[in-house]
Amino acid sequence: MTETVTKNFVIDFDSTFTSVEALDVLGSISLKDHPEKIERLKKIADVTDLAMSGELSFRESLNQRLQILDAKKEHLPILITMLNKLVSKSFKRNKAFLKEHADHVYILSNGFKEFIFPIVEKYGIKEENVHANTFVFDDLDNIVGFDEDNILSQSKGKPAKIEALKLQGEIHVIGDGYNDYEIRKEGKANRFYAFTENVSRENVVKNADHVAPSLDEILYHNKMEGALSYPKNRIKVLLLENIHENGVKIVKEEGYQIEIYPAGIDEEELCEKIKDVSILGIRSKTMVTKKVLEHANRLMAVGAFCIGTNQIDLTECTKRGIAVFNAPFSNTRSVVELAISEMIMLIRNLPDKIFSMHQGKWDKSAKGSFEIRGKKLGIIGYGNIGKQLSVLAEGLGMNVYYYDLDERLALGNATKCKSLKELLTKVDVVSLHVDGRKSNANVIGKKEFDYMKEGVVFMNLSRGHVVDIKELKKNIESGKIAGTAVDVFPEEPLSNAHEFVSELRGLPNVILTPHIGGSTLEAQENIAEFVPTKIIDYINTGTTTNSVNFPNLTLPILQDAHRFIHVHHNQPGVLANITNTLAKHDINVMGQYLKTNDTVGYVITDINKNYNKEAISDLRKINGTIKFRVLY
Repeated sequence: MTETVTKNFVIDFDSTFTSVEALDVLGSISLKDHPEKIERLKKIADVTDLAMSGELSFRESLNQRLQILDAKKEHLPILITMLNKLVSKSFKRNKAFLKEHADHVYILSNGFKEFIFPIVEKYGIKEENVHANTFVFDDLDNIVGFDEDNILSQSKGKPAKIEALKLQGEIHVIGDGYNDYEIRKEGKANRFYAFTENVSRENVVKNADHVAPSLDEILYHNKMEGALSYPKNRIKVLLLENIHENGVKIVKEEGYQIEIYPAGIDEEELCEKIKDVSILGIRSKTMVTKKVLEHANRLMAVGAFCIGTNQIDLTECTKRGIAVFNAPFSNTRSVVELAISEMIMLIRNLPDKIFSMHQGKWDKSAKGSFEIRGKKLGIIGYGNIGKQLSVLAEGLGMNVYYYDLDERLALGNATKCKSLKELLTKVDVVSLHVDGRKSNANVIGKKEFDYMKEGVVFMNLSRGHVVDIKELKKNIESGKIAGTAVDVFPEEPLSNAHEFVSELRGLPNVILTPHIGGSTLEAQENIAEFVPTKIIDYINTGTTTNSVNFPNLTLPILQDAHRFIHVHHNQPGVLANITNTLAKHDINVMGQYLKTNDTVGYVITDINKNYNKEAISDLRKINGTIKFRVLY
C-alpha cells in the first residue's frame, strides 16, 4: 500500500494571494494628498519590479520603498479594507480548500504581517503559519522601518526561513517573484509554481517547474480537489472572424486559454486548428462541417456571434454532444435600420444619382423617384427582424404585408398573406428575412420574380443562397426590378483581403453591401456580451438556456455539491440506468433535472461531495451516452 505524502503549500502574498503589491496600494493611501504623489508611486512600482525580478536586493528595495511611502499606522486599516477586495480570484474560489488544509498552508512573504494576517485569516490560514516582516513605528506612529533581525528582511531570506521551519513532507512553493523561485533554487522546495494570474515575469516563468495561471491549475496538477473540476486555463478557446473586443475580454477574464484569428478559415485549416479546442467562436463565414467536427476531440460548445447558424452542422453537433449558442435578438435593430435606409435610397434612385455626382454629372430630376409613404411593403419571413421591420415601416406610413411558413401573429396593421404568390403580386417593395435552412435555397427564383410587379424594389438581407442570382440579374437588366439591395451572397470572401466576386457588380440602382446588416458597434457589442455569457454559463453550471440544438434547461447555482452532466441519445431507459448506477454506489441525490428534444436527452444530477469515484466510470459506460462531465 502506497503511503500518502504530506504536501505543504508555501504561498507568497503580494501579487499571488492578492492581485496587487500591498506596498503600492499603501502608497496610494499614504501619498493621497502629497504633491509628488505620481512620481513617488512610479518610483515605488519601479523598485518593486526590480526586486521581484532579482535585479535589486530585497533589503535595499524595502528600505527605498518605506522611505518613499511616508506611511503611518492609521493607514493600515484602510489598506486592509482595500486588500480584502483584491484577493486573487482563484484563491477566493478555493477558500474551502485553504480552510480544509490549513495545517499545511503557509504564507511566506517579504511583506508585513500587520496587514497580511487580517487578510489571510478569513481563509482559514493560521497565524502561526504566516511568516512575514514587521513594521517599526516611532512615537508618532509613523512607519520608520522594519525589524532588521527578521530573516525575511534579508536577501535569500525565504530559503533560509523554509530551512528554519523544518517542514515535514513535500514543499510546494507558489509565487510570482524571483525570491520565491530562490527557495527552489537553494534546494529547499520540491517544486516551484510560477503564479501568473496577476503578473508574469519572464525570468521567473523560465525557471519554474510549472507555470500556474491560477490556484485551480496547481490543485489539478496535484490531483487535489478544488473549486473547479477542470482548470479554466486548460480550456482552449478559438475565436475567428474579428470577434468584438468585448467578447474577447469576457472570455479572457474567465481565465480561458485563447487563440484569436482575424478572418474566417477554410475547412482544412479548421480541421487542424480545432483538435484541442473546447470552445469555438465564429461569425458567418466559417463553416463548421461534419468533417471539421470529426477532428474536434474536445469541443464542448460553439458560439455563433451572429443570428444565423446555417454555417454550422447542427445535427452533427447534437450527435456529438456539442452545444451551440447564437445571438438571435442582438443585431435585430441594426438589420432593420439598414433595410429601412436602403429601401428609401432605392425608391429614390439614389445609388445611380450618387454615382453620377461622383462622375461630375448633375442630374436634378424627380423622374423615377418616389416616397415610401403609402407604398406596399412585403416581408418574407416574419421572425424577429421581420416583425420589427413591420413596425418601423408602418410608422413611416407604409402598408405592410407578410408571409411566413409558420403561424405568426400580425403586429400593428400588418396583413398576413396566405401564399408567397399573393404577397409578391401585391407589393411595391419585397424584403427577404428568412432563415438559412437548406429548404430555403432559391426560395426566390424565376417563378417568384415573374409574380412581382413591374418596377418593384427587391431586398435580400437574410441569406445568400435563398435567391437565384442569375434570375435576379436578368430582372434587374430588364428593368422589372427598379432597385436592388443585397447584403448576403451565395459565396462570400473569407476576409477583407479577398476579392468580392458577383454577377451583380456594376448593375444600375443596385446597393451591394459586404454582409454588414448586423455590423454596427451596438449590435456587435450586444452579441459579444450575449454569446460568451451563455457559453460560460453552460461550461460552469450546465445551463443550456438559448442553446440552438440542446434541450433548454436553466439550472440553479451549484451549492456545496457535485454536479453530473450526462448527454445521451434520446432513447428509453437512460434515466433509469443513471438512477440505478447512482443507487448502486450509494450516492445521495440532492437534485435531478431532465429535458429532451428529438435527438438528445440532457440529465443533470446534483449529489453529495463524498462519493465513490468508480461511479463516474459506470456512468460513462451507460448505453446511449454521448458525453459526461463532472462539475464541482
